[in-house]
Amino acid sequence: MKRCVAALTGDELLLSTGRIEYRFRWNEGHLVGRSMADLAAGVRWELSGEAADCEFPEQGATAADGNLKVVECRETPISPAQVRVEVSTRLDALHVRRVFRLYPDCPALACDFHLRGRARSSWRVEPAAAGASSIEDERSRLRPVIMHRIFAPQHHLDVECVRFFDRTDYNNNLVTSRSVQPYRHEARLAGNVLLCSDRLSDRGLFMLKEAPCSDMQLAWAGGDFICRSNEIQLIGLGVLPEDMDEQEWTRCYGFALGVARADDFSLLSAMRDYQSRARRLLAGRDHMILLNTWGDRGQDKRMCEAFVCEEIKAGARLGVTHLQLDHGWETTQSADGGWPLDLSHTWDTPHFWNVHPVRFPRGLQPCVDAAREAGVELSIWFNPDGRNSYEHWQDDAGVLIGLYRQHGIRTFKIDGLEIPDRKAEVNFRRMLDAVMEAAGGEAVFNLDITAGRRFGYHYFNEYGSKFLENRYTDWSNYCPHWTLRNLWMLSRCVPPQSLQIEFLNKWRNPDKYAPDDPLAPHRVPFDYCFAITMVAQPLAWFEASGLPEEAFDIAGLVRIYRQHQERIHAGQIFPIGEEPSGIGWTGFQSISGKGGYLIVYRELNDRPRASLACRGLAGVRVNCTHLAGHGADFAGAADGDGRLTFSLPSPFSFALYRYETR
Repeated sequence: MKRCVAALTGDELLLSTGRIEYRFRWNEGHLVGRSMADLAAGVRWELSGEAADCEFPEQGATAADGNLKVVECRETPISPAQVRVEVSTRLDALHVRRVFRLYPDCPALACDFHLRGRARSSWRVEPAAAGASSIEDERSRLRPVIMHRIFAPQHHLDVECVRFFDRTDYNNNLVTSRSVQPYRHEARLAGNVLLCSDRLSDRGLFMLKEAPCSDMQLAWAGGDFICRSNEIQLIGLGVLPEDMDEQEWTRCYGFALGVARADDFSLLSAMRDYQSRARRLLAGRDHMILLNTWGDRGQDKRMCEAFVCEEIKAGARLGVTHLQLDHGWETTQSADGGWPLDLSHTWDTPHFWNVHPVRFPRGLQPCVDAAREAGVELSIWFNPDGRNSYEHWQDDAGVLIGLYRQHGIRTFKIDGLEIPDRKAEVNFRRMLDAVMEAAGGEAVFNLDITAGRRFGYHYFNEYGSKFLENRYTDWSNYCPHWTLRNLWMLSRCVPPQSLQIEFLNKWRNPDKYAPDDPLAPHRVPFDYCFAITMVAQPLAWFEASGLPEEAFDIAGLVRIYRQHQERIHAGQIFPIGEEPSGIGWTGFQSISGKGGYLIVYRELNDRPRASLACRGLAGVRVNCTHLAGHGADFAGAADGDGRLTFSLPSPFSFALYRYETR
């Protein structure tokens, strides 16, 4: 393993992971980038600017009190081993602390920002000036903080900015991208991911803004990147001067910066290498097939000990690993048992989060015991109290810690969030950290991103998985190919292992769909519905005890999947084939060294064979071992574009393969 290096020699700071090297002029801690190197490829980007890498409106460029602190951090149940490099400086009364995270052998380095003190200006543009600039969006009336900038001498860069959308109760198109070539006039781009390629020299770099989706960010200035000839800026820390404290550090958004060859696959693979360091995926803790009964719209009406025990039996028969008790297990209920739940007086109501005494007269322990005996782990839904920016976070943490200590419950769905300001985010993070510490790193949080102002796909990833979608046959907003498309689109830049992806009881509500709709859920095989979720964390979004007998035919498939789930998730997973449309050929590839897994789907079409371009297989001979679904073992050589030919017997069929290269 290569060793991370952080060294200050004279006026030069060197940071290296063994794969990426970054050199700065120290400048009293107000760093100025000098060069970046891709050590694996032996290429270097010489950086030409004289201005500091970060900049605050009207704050000035004269720094003082520069300080460097280097800490070697051992591996924990959550984080891999790393070196943390703390660079502090002062710009007048504004104190800036950047904590660089260096992971051995990683092609990227990361940086977390912290601020305290006072700023000279409000960082806001007066309305008159905004009007003169034709800026009508209030969020655009901000002079953005430059979080990081690169003065690159390359004159012919290709730049792609990828933007993401959550609030999936309202959005079903979750990814867009925009490509530009930098010019002397700036292009302001919205998105969390920027991919830059200099194809003349085969050099590339990526920037990942570790923040919520663009329009969900705090203090968003109408963009995340500014590109112009020879300069790229990453903007927006998510903090305004009024958010800062003069004594305590306020954590802001962060970023990662990585290097690779200029082609798309190399850049995405380098970014995925970094993303895999956010949270260690441990056997028995992070890989799950989770059953949550809310998808059948029974809400809390059936929630009781007897119902939970029936769900445990049916879930175990299906092959799930976890049963999650959604709203209804707790004492205080909403008026009709549904949503939204009124939490305005949560902590004014005694014992609000106690177990419901009528529905669970013996408490949760009998359910916990029944689940353990069946080989299923019990999980809990929870809605934190958001009053006054989550000021009751300690009480909320106490509830979850109590469930962990009393019952061993360690997996929690966190719902109903609304993060209106920096204080709310800080307090909510404190709640998660308190539970994580009390549980010795064993806690897993399923963070719901279906509504409200929340965290998107690139933020808070160290805490667990993201609950992606609420979809219901009752409202005809569940179609398997929509779910597949959303996962496929996201998986280019988001590790699908970090997403919970649902499959529903397809037999419910066929009358809610048009009689001639060939893509309606009830027309799609149940095993195919499950297979769509296999590169992610499968979410059984239904009452298992209400499934028809034929549904349990997928138990064999689930059993095979569980044998391979950890190895599938251990790879870098990317989309292959056509964008899912309901009528194409599509799939995923999980890459681990010289082998991995392929999952191929034939949607509703009359093509029994299709050639799909796979990543990293151009001109390589491949042996594919059939594991589940349809199809059979085969061997063949991929063509110059990495295409392999797959055969599947019928529409809505799939195949899971393990592949090896020769």
